[in-house]
Amino acid sequence: MTKSSRRPSPASRAARRSRRPAPRRTTFLERYRNLLLWVGGIAVFAALVFVGFVAPGLTPAYACVQTFDPTPPPSFVAPSGAPVASGATPAPQATAPAPGFVEPDMGRNHIIPPGAKITYTWCPPASGNHYSAAGQGPIPAGFYDKDSKTVPGGWVHNLEHGYEVLLYTCPGPGCTDDGQAQLQALIARWPVTPICHTPPGQFNPVIARFDDMAYPFAAIVWDMVLPMQTLDESQLFAFYNAYAEQFNPEKQPGCVQPSASPGVTPTAAPPTASPAPTAVPSASTAPAGS
Repeated sequence: MTKSSRRPSPASRAARRSRRPAPRRTTFLERYRNLLLWVGGIAVFAALVFVGFVAPGLTPAYACVQTFDPTPPPSFVAPSGAPVASGATPAPQATAPAPGFVEPDMGRNHIIPPGAKITYTWCPPASGNHYSAAGQGPIPAGFYDKDSKTVPGGWVHNLEHGYEVLLYTCPGPGCTDDGQAQLQALIARWPVTPICHTPPGQFNPVIARFDDMAYPFAAIVWDMVLPMQTLDESQLFAFYNAYAEQFNPEKQPGCVQPSASPGVTPTAAPPTASPAPTAVPSASTAPAGS
């Protein structure tokens, strides 16, 4: 008996095909897996860049509660350092102190991480919390032009070591081309520190822009401010020689420095009138002698 050579009917072939498993369809995630991984990686990288570099520039690194703008009358300070009341007749040997004003001390905590916002009761600050990290505080010495950003959290740490910071505002005479050149030229004439005789270099001096103050220029050492309407080099260095390394809490290794505070800290807010550039501390704020 021979096998039938009859071909399967179309109906039987269709029935067999219907019993076969349908081809597996890939999901959206499977089809675009590599593309999604690339997009996700780019998004994570962009977020890190924003948090690390962009966001700090959008969020102020400091805030000021009040502008320090003192105008006490001149007074005399005897060579021993004992203050003589303003209006009183000084002893014949008494000499006028170097110009400058005591700013109420604001403490000196180290803030971590660098870039965290710090609030200062007085601006420009002559003390206060600050950063403590390489390159962030204290910051390298030198002239910072009007386009170079610095913040008090960095240079307040320079003050804590006994060094001087010279600030200028923009707009103002220090922000012009001539003013910038004049400020930069000061670096070459900067003297050694008055007590430890440390030459200018690593952290001293710092000359930087700071707009949150009431005068075009301000020289600062720890707890002391010299406001200036014009850049007066003789007053600047007289202030430096009188008060640098006097009141700073962090002393230089191997150098004996005074431990005296700059005197009685005023409790009332200073007046808001602009200070005269030649004014000196009043009897209530005169620095104690070293």
